[in-house]
Amino acid sequence: MKELGFKSTPKEKFVVTTDSNLDLYIYPNLLNRQFSVEEPDQVWVSDITYIWTLEGWVYLSSVMDLYSRKIVGWSLASHKKKLLITIIRAL
Repeated sequence: MKELGFKSTPKEKFVVTTDSNLDLYIYPNLLNRQFSVEEPDQVWVSDITYIWTLEGWVYLSSVMDLYSRKIVGWSLASHKKKLLITIIRAL
């Protein structure tokens, strides 16, 4: 493409959605990449992802027990606020 002078033209401009300039407390990394756990319910990890639906974006927060690798709680919401994490539903 470079030899022929072709360039890609994105349809939409990239938009940054993460705001890292917050005045919130940053928790220390207690896990330190030690993912092998000897007993259940000792280490839980969490993450948030977003899913496109016909009704718009929804945000899924889940909690996984590292020992069993099973999801022990989850929450689904149309926003990404702090409340999403606090309303995790235990399975």
